[in-house]
Amino acid sequence: MHELGVVFEVIKTVKNFVDKNGLTKVDTIVLQIGELSSMIPKYIHECFPAAIDGTEFEETKLEIEIIPAEAICKECKYVFNILRHKSECPRCESLEWGMLSGKEFSIKEVIAC
Repeated sequence: MHELGVVFEVIKTVKNFVDKNGLTKVDTIVLQIGELSSMIPKYIHECFPAAIDGTEFEETKLEIEIIPAEAICKECKYVFNILRHKSECPRCESLEWGMLSGKEFSIKEVIAC
């Protein structure tokens, strides 16, 4: 489960941000995870308590926003969800598309004071 290592890196990044900006308390960490990311949101949530145990972030909440797996059809330029439409453009049935979103993994927001 590589999610635990990733969550530790998120906490480390947030700690650096907190220290650099003189913040005292982090209420919430908001992550964005793409539908096609190698990170599984359920496992990220499950690993989070272990990563913050015994740290200054023990009371911090975790929110995860899912970024849809969207592509643009190279034939008709229609934007569609490639998971919902099984990689086929629902407008023209082309299998030629370019990825727009869905592989992201990022810290979107740190709510702190």
